[in-house]
Amino acid sequence: MSENGLEFLQKRTVRTLALGQILGGFGLGSTLSIGALLAAELSGTVAWSGAAATFSTLGTAVWAIPLSRLAFAKGRRVALALGAALAITGATLVITAAAVKFFPLLLLALFMLGAGSAASLQARFAATDIPTDRKVGKDLSLVVWATTIGAVTGPNLFGPGEVVGQFLGLPELTGPFVFTIAAQMMATTVFWFGLRPDPLLVAKQIAADSLATKPKVSLASAFVTLKQYPVAAYAILSIALSHMVMVSVMSMTPVHVTSHGGSLVVVGFVISLHILGMYAFAPLFGLLSDKIGPVRTIVIGQLIFVAALLMAGLGSETHDLVTGGLFLLGLGWSAATVSGSALLSVSVPVDQKTNVQGLSDSLMNLSGAFGGALAGSVVALYAFTGLNMVALIPVTVIVVLSVFAARYRSKNAKADVMADLPAHE
Repeated sequence: MSENGLEFLQKRTVRTLALGQILGGFGLGSTLSIGALLAAELSGTVAWSGAAATFSTLGTAVWAIPLSRLAFAKGRRVALALGAALAITGATLVITAAAVKFFPLLLLALFMLGAGSAASLQARFAATDIPTDRKVGKDLSLVVWATTIGAVTGPNLFGPGEVVGQFLGLPELTGPFVFTIAAQMMATTVFWFGLRPDPLLVAKQIAADSLATKPKVSLASAFVTLKQYPVAAYAILSIALSHMVMVSVMSMTPVHVTSHGGSLVVVGFVISLHILGMYAFAPLFGLLSDKIGPVRTIVIGQLIFVAALLMAGLGSETHDLVTGGLFLLGLGWSAATVSGSALLSVSVPVDQKTNVQGLSDSLMNLSGAFGGALAGSVVALYAFTGLNMVALIPVTVIVVLSVFAARYRSKNAKADVMADLPAHE
């Protein structure tokens, strides 16, 4: 395929991925906020409210690797469409679990919904598959940004969702999941018919021309690749720990707000602003990543995290400060995730990209699940303020790792320059 052909395909791929992300984003707000409230209601205790985020992110972690392997074997089209289809099953099971008041079924439903999130995460990497002269950070961030429309609109459909739910005779709080089902059905259609030709299969064909041996795709080979490319390992750790910070605080916010007199409408507004911070400014951080470097942008994300945690933690009794803190929390996540993902995409060979990307998404969401699992217990012991203070620990770890990553990249960049210089006779 010619350079012009690749450029045209890349632009069409980014547009298709963006549309799929808009539709997929509608289910995000419902999963994050309503899921926590349903978990508390069906379990009978606030301590289990964090289980919503835990099982959702655990599902994303578990589904990430098989979906990445499926993408490598059959292409992004098949993997992304299947992930959206599995999310439909999850949303249906949420409604069923609430109807029969069976908490374990709710956890299974949230686990299945995690497949949709895994597909959404994989979509950002799909924007970097085709080798062109376009900036990696720019295209990746545009796909992340597209999630804004659905993800921000979704929580604000809680009110209409309640009306729809009552009209259909559904259990309380489950109405918004009707919108999730409809949106994911459309996302499945977009991915299945829109990603033709498949960007990953095209990239693999181009790479195959220069590869003497068929690459190994396995968890073991992914770890071997990370040993060979330490910057990629740093990128994965930065993404994972940043996600843990975000999930742990965000997952307990709906419960904290409602326990302090906030209505479901207030919860929807807080989560909407949080998600706005997560996705709306992604192009800015993609630009920063391309201009000043991904490591510096990751550090900027951590500084935003510090401001967010201090605002939400120290202002936990004030809805406005919690709302502002949650917005900044999303902003910090966006900076770290966009720049970390861009760094990962350019740090490993093309034949190992999907392998390492799948591992990254899995570790990212395992970290989120771990954070969500601990969040409820931390709040029970130290309140919402204590949770925000504890979340500063992984932030500190990322900043320290960033210093070493920056030194390593600088050292290797100098080595590359010296290698390109002509030898002296």
